[in-house]
Amino acid sequence: MTTLSTEVLVIGGGATGVGVAWDATLRGFDVVLVDRADLAEGTSGRFHGLLHSGGRYAVKDPRAAEECIAENRILRRVAADCIEDTGGLFVTTPFDDPAYADTFVTGCKATGVDCEEISVSAALASEPRLHPGISRAFRVPDANIEVWKTLWAMSHGAQQRGTRILTYHEVTGVHRSSDRVAGARVRSARTGEEIDIEAQVTVNATGAWAGQIADMAGIEGVRVLPGRGIMIAMNHRLVNTVINRCQMPTDGDILVPIRTVSVIGTTDQHTDDPDDHTVPEDEVDRMFDEGEKLVPGFRQARALRVWSGVRPLFEDAKASDTDTRDVTRAHALLDHQQRDGVSGFVTITGGKLTTYRMMAEETVDAVCRHLGVTRACSTASESLPGSEDGANYRLGERLQRKEASLQDEQVICECELVTRSSLEEAIRRTGSTKLDDMRRQLRLGMGPCQGGFCNYRATGLLHGIDELSAQDANQALLDFLQERWKGTWPILYGDQLRQVRFDDWVFQGVLDVAHAPGAGAGAAGADGAAGAAGAAGAAGAAGAAGAAGAETVASGRAS
Repeated sequence: MTTLSTEVLVIGGGATGVGVAWDATLRGFDVVLVDRADLAEGTSGRFHGLLHSGGRYAVKDPRAAEECIAENRILRRVAADCIEDTGGLFVTTPFDDPAYADTFVTGCKATGVDCEEISVSAALASEPRLHPGISRAFRVPDANIEVWKTLWAMSHGAQQRGTRILTYHEVTGVHRSSDRVAGARVRSARTGEEIDIEAQVTVNATGAWAGQIADMAGIEGVRVLPGRGIMIAMNHRLVNTVINRCQMPTDGDILVPIRTVSVIGTTDQHTDDPDDHTVPEDEVDRMFDEGEKLVPGFRQARALRVWSGVRPLFEDAKASDTDTRDVTRAHALLDHQQRDGVSGFVTITGGKLTTYRMMAEETVDAVCRHLGVTRACSTASESLPGSEDGANYRLGERLQRKEASLQDEQVICECELVTRSSLEEAIRRTGSTKLDDMRRQLRLGMGPCQGGFCNYRATGLLHGIDELSAQDANQALLDFLQERWKGTWPILYGDQLRQVRFDDWVFQGVLDVAHAPGAGAGAAGADGAAGAAGAAGAAGAAGAAGAAGAETVASGRAS
């Protein structure tokens, strides 16, 4: 069995875990980070992309609001290339209590959140799709942040400085001797190899799974209340500004423009299982109903994809049936030497993606205490790789770069303008044969066509670069299509049903992927839908009427 030794072992490859690894690396520590899957494949990769101004929590959760606005300002400097400065609006719709607006202003002032009231006419001029009946509007510094770009910038920067990052390595045991944690054992999901990692300090940064890792270490009482919520991506930017309803946080009250789409969210339901990614039909319908209150005609737009994520809400004092909206969105740092008399072990959970840097700083400060050293944090001033010039991301910058060399390089994914060279470089760098990993790396297949025009091109490149067999390359395509199908079938109606039917014609009628060599069991779609894309079953259920444009809801949803 292989044994690795390190000063700091970080368990968890979400924003907080990678942030801890980046911070600890900059402080000169030897670091190993492990995750059971790819980076940001858990909670961090399952949100709406909002860089919070803090306005959403200014009234209900002042501590979270103060943390968000402070970190918002820092991330705009150090992660500029990952952020699009869309700005944000809080608007009072005809469905909201008008009195809340003054309470909101007071809350923003008390928590330091920048807030400026603008005229209704100015709000409607900037966002003409907004509900024309809005009565008040407030501008706040919301923005969107590309989570994968952020995490890959930190991880690449850390690796360049010697940090070892082991994705697809699941923790199977935590090493504890008496009152000290001394590392963990991990197993490679790709090879089955087990590795013992000896560490002076182990950081549990697994978010909603923090209780499970603490249990492995024999630590009691680390209770995380998983709050599951769904989000829906619409096929274009219905708005160019983050739009919030001016009310206490509730379901479906925010619309976030991010890259080529816009995302509405989110619901909030308690679940006992942090791996629960169910998408209830009533929650999907509620999102569409709430979207109409912000943007009339919302239901006529094409719903592109639905997904769910689980928030890690830590609250020792609450019962397990606590309403998860009543639990603070602020973070919790548990130093188990102080809390439980166990040295060498720290848990960080809760918080928001916006506050990952602050959480990491406090965590590595605790690591320093365990190691008996003092080393200053520099993540508030050290720019992430790619953000050194301080320029924010702009929606048209990929197109601008592509047009500068239009005849020089092939575009593989037109929606997200992923080039052949960038895809080839990502495949070589990661050694991955998973197209879903390339999605997180490059946003491959995340645009309006959801892979309908790029997946088979990417599969061909994967085949050629990695010298995979045709069977393995086909399986990579099938696996990707099946993963995309999970987020498509709950919203099959109208234009989206027509798009999926078209994709079905491409993948089934032209490529015949269901019978491609290597298709195997992967060709069976969800809920018995045949075909790798899963589209065949859905289209068959809808019939010719659905393909012709009927508004019938397919694949299990009520008409």
